[in-house]
Amino acid sequence: MPENTFIVRIKRQAGPDEAVRWQEFEIRYRPHLNVITCLRDIAERPVTRSGDGTTPVTYDANCLEEVCGACAMLINGYPRQACSALVDNLEKPICLEPLTKFPLIRDLQVDRSIMFENLKRMHCWVPIDGTYAIGAGPRMSPEDQEVGYPMARCITCGNCLEICPKVNEHTQFVGAAIINQVRLFNMHPTGKMHARERLEAMMGPGGIQDCDNAQNCVKVCPKSIPLTESNNEINRQVLKHAIWDWLNFSEGPTERSEEWKKLGIQK
Repeated sequence: MPENTFIVRIKRQAGPDEAVRWQEFEIRYRPHLNVITCLRDIAERPVTRSGDGTTPVTYDANCLEEVCGACAMLINGYPRQACSALVDNLEKPICLEPLTKFPLIRDLQVDRSIMFENLKRMHCWVPIDGTYAIGAGPRMSPEDQEVGYPMARCITCGNCLEICPKVNEHTQFVGAAIINQVRLFNMHPTGKMHARERLEAMMGPGGIQDCDNAQNCVKVCPKSIPLTESNNEINRQVLKHAIWDWLNFSEGPTERSEEWKKLGIQK
C-alpha cells in the first residue's frame, strides 16, 4: 500500500434482513480529511481495495459542521459524528459501523425516529392556543439562561443512547437526551406550566427510574451537555412530585401506586 493512502473498513448491509459483509477501501490521504470526505471519495469511485466494483456507502449527513446530528456512527467502535472525526486523529485502519441501538436501514444509515417519538411521549413541547400573536412571553433571568443554554445544544444524534447500557431491547428507557429536554422545558417560564405532565410521563415505563447512572452518556456527547446533571435534577423533581402527590391524595390504591413502588415509596 502506498504511504500516502490509508484503509477504511466498513460494515455493510443492504437491509435489516440482509447478510452482513465487510468491505475495505483505500483512500488517498490529504491533510485535514474527515470521515465524511472518505465516504465521498468512495462514492466518487466505489471500488474496494481488492479492485471489485461495488455501490456507494449509504449514510446520513446534512450540515457537515456538527450541528444537525445526522452523521452519527460508530468510528473505531466509538459513537461520534463523522463530520468532526478527523482522519489525522484516528487509528488506522479506520473502522466504520452503524449505531446498534436503532433499527438499521442500510449500511451506516439507521432510523432514529424513536428519539422523536420519546420526545412526544415525555411531553417535550410547549402547547399554544393558536398561531396568532399574543405578545411577548415571560422573561427568563440571565442566570436561568446560562443554565439552560448548554441543555439547548442537543442535536439528537443518539450517541448517548448508543453508549447507554440501559437502552436495549429489554427496556423502554428513553435515554439521557430526552431526560435533558424534560429538564430544559421544566425550567422555562412557559414550559414549567406543564411540568406535571412531563414528570408523570417520567414516572412511567422507560422513565427516570430506568437510569442506572452509568455516566457514559456525558462522555460521548459532542456538545458537552451536562447530561448527568439533568438526570439527577429530573430524578429530584420526580421524587418531589411523587411525595407531593402521596401527601395530597386520600388513602387507598391510586393509579400511581406502581410508580411509587419503583421509587421506594409505600403508602
